[in-house]
Amino acid sequence: MRLHKLAILVIAATAAACGGEKKDTTDSAATATTPIPVASASESQATPPEAASPITGQTVEVKMLQDAQGNFRFDPADVTIKTGDGVKFIMVSGGAHNVAFDPAQIPANAKAQLSANMQQQVSELSSPMMMNPNETYTISFGNMPPGKYEYHCTPHLAMGMKGTITVQ
Repeated sequence: MRLHKLAILVIAATAAACGGEKKDTTDSAATATTPIPVASASESQATPPEAASPITGQTVEVKMLQDAQGNFRFDPADVTIKTGDGVKFIMVSGGAHNVAFDPAQIPANAKAQLSANMQQQVSELSSPMMMNPNETYTISFGNMPPGKYEYHCTPHLAMGMKGTITVQ
């Protein structure tokens, strides 16, 4: 019975605290109409995000593996391709592996396109993890400017698992 009375008191106190006369808390100065500046046509045109560019040339395969000596590596680590080609990364052994580019090392004129060309990123310029043999991840280098693009496997970077894609 005592618990029942205590519950009723708590409910009554809560109702009293929540009830009462509603006061107008609106700041009249904040509700005054202020003109909003309108951007000119040239200011309002933002650069549209890059669209993914398809592979229009060949696709080079790069294996991701841990070799018999226990070394983690890409095979081949360094490839040379043309704009429009693709690179298909194949998980062979020693997973989990991914393909990641350091955003600070990618030229500004290439970063947005590379990002658009990398589907299903888990973070900026980083592919999903490949856990099982024969999983693949393909990156289009369509519409990419010529240059050297250094990449790595995030979990095995400290063990030297890195490479370079040179786009001609």
